[in-house]
Amino acid sequence: MNFDLCLKASWIIPVEPRGQVLRDHALLVRDGRIAAIAPQNKAPRAAVTVNLPGHALLPGLINAHTHAAMTLFRGLADDLPLHQWLHEHIWPAEGRYVNSDFVRDGSALAALEMIKGGTTCFADMYFFADETARVATQAGLRAVLGLVVIDVPTAWARDPEEYLSRGIALCDKWRHDPLVKPLLAPHAPYSVSDETLTRIRVRADELDIGLHMHIHETAGEIEHSLQNHGVRPLARLDRLGIVHSDLMAVHMTQLLPDEIALCAERGVSVVHCPESNLKIAAGICPATALAHAGVNLALGTDGAASNNDLDMFGEMRTAALLAKGTSGDATAVPAAYALEMATLNGARALGLAADTGSLVVGKSADLIAVDLNVPATQPLYDPISQIVYAASRDQVTHVWVAGRALLAGRRPLTLDEKAIIGRAAAWRDKIRASDPGEVS
Repeated sequence: MNFDLCLKASWIIPVEPRGQVLRDHALLVRDGRIAAIAPQNKAPRAAVTVNLPGHALLPGLINAHTHAAMTLFRGLADDLPLHQWLHEHIWPAEGRYVNSDFVRDGSALAALEMIKGGTTCFADMYFFADETARVATQAGLRAVLGLVVIDVPTAWARDPEEYLSRGIALCDKWRHDPLVKPLLAPHAPYSVSDETLTRIRVRADELDIGLHMHIHETAGEIEHSLQNHGVRPLARLDRLGIVHSDLMAVHMTQLLPDEIALCAERGVSVVHCPESNLKIAAGICPATALAHAGVNLALGTDGAASNNDLDMFGEMRTAALLAKGTSGDATAVPAAYALEMATLNGARALGLAADTGSLVVGKSADLIAVDLNVPATQPLYDPISQIVYAASRDQVTHVWVAGRALLAGRRPLTLDEKAIIGRAAAWRDKIRASDPGEVS
């Protein structure tokens, strides 16, 4: 058999089955897919061989919730509660600056950061999603586009009807692209009416696509729903037929036991964004209870305006430590499960588990190499524990998506790093000049 690529690593961590580590194995790629995994001394030849001594090879990380273009607002308004951050700073800034150029340049900066940090797939939720899709395909990343619908006007659309029509047009345009998958993304229960949510549900069913939505993010959101609808947000969404297996519920920091049981029963995926939630003091997603109930639990960074990074290594570590601290159980969210949250569970949430999220023969060759032969991860007893509790994204040396190299020797291959950083600096200067009190 002819193979395009052979990767020989000290450890291969397939994620599926959970906790497995293959020592001194090789992974072979043909036509962009994983063709074989075998001991190195039995591996057949390939057109290209990459030797990775001291490295772990694992699935590319999946950032199941972000707002990629908001990298250009990184650090713009820190140390504020969500309502003030959103209403007094972020939404006004979006009104002034967000356009297709902003989204293109911000998405490029995000793509660069994610590739260098080992993320191979991201679920986005932002305006001008066409620009994000173009950047992702140029960069070689997988992108799941959350096509925003909200009841307030923005530069992207004037009203829910226009949001939906533009979103559906983008669904038609991108749904057959091998790297891009569209979803409809109602912003949040407090920003989308019952009428609009019903229309979104009907169109999602017609198009056979999923939903990506912020839900139960803060205590204030719960109170707003009780005052305006008489029920908590999840109950309202259930009443509208939206709580089902194609729903990605993001944040979910305010959950009662019966709501956790409902998510488990309906097959809802929950996307845990621990660092963003901590920074905005929004609350803490009950990851341990969700996992014990059998809910598929993925990880996201949220946008860089509220995190302030797109670092999935950091999210894995924070999710694991936070679960232990809040539950009083040191066995909660062990390292192997935290890694699964950042890979296979993310793929499950996005409807991509048949194609990515684990190193299994037949799946797409979406994978990363992490150099563990550095002081921070030595001595090494358990590579999975070292990756979750000790390694940093700076130890990612190589990235492939569908067998295409996006990063080699820590050098980006598909994006111009200098040009992207230059454009980000130009946006900073523009925002600083327009709002000198906003940016120091």
